[in-house]
Amino acid sequence: MSDELSELQENAEHGRENPSLAPISVTMAILAVCVAVVSLLGHRSHTEELLFQNRATDQWAYFQAKNIRRHNYEMSLDLLSLIEFKDKEQAAKIREKYQQEAERYAKEQDEIEKEAKDLESESGRAERKAAASTWEKCFSKLRLSSPRSRCSRESVSIGFWESSRASLDW
Repeated sequence: MSDELSELQENAEHGRENPSLAPISVTMAILAVCVAVVSLLGHRSHTEELLFQNRATDQWAYFQAKNIRRHNYEMSLDLLSLIEFKDKEQAAKIREKYQQEAERYAKEQDEIEKEAKDLESESGRAERKAAASTWEKCFSKLRLSSPRSRCSRESVSIGFWESSRASLDW
C-alpha cells in the first residue's frame, strides 16, 4: 500500500512539471464522477426492482392464504350438507355464516389479485429501467476506454487510472 502511495506522489510531482496534463486530469476526474453517478442510479434501479418483486410475491402469498381459507369454508359447507342436524335452524345459521365468509374471501381475493398484478407490472417497469441504467453504465465505461480517449489516458499517470478503476469497480 505504501508503494502505491509513493507512486501516486511521484506521479503527482511529474504532473506539476507538465501543466498541460491538468485539463486532461480534470476531464478524466469529471468522467469518473459521471460513471460513479450512473452506477449509483443503476444500483438504485435494481434495488427498486427487487422491492417491487418482493411486494408482488408477498401479495401472491396473501392471495393464496385467502384462497385456502375460502376453500376451507367451502369444504365445511359441503360437509354440513352431509350431516343430519337436530336443530335445523342453528345449522342454517352456520351454513349462512360459512357461505358469507366464503364469498367475502372470494371478493378479497379479487382485490388482492389485482394489486399483485399491478405490483408485477411495476416490477417489470423497474426491470426495464434498471436494464437501461446498466446499459448507460456500460456505454459510459466504454466512452472512457475508447481509442480517442486512450491517448489522453496514456498521458495521464497510470497510478491515477489504477485508483480510479478500483473505486469504480472495474
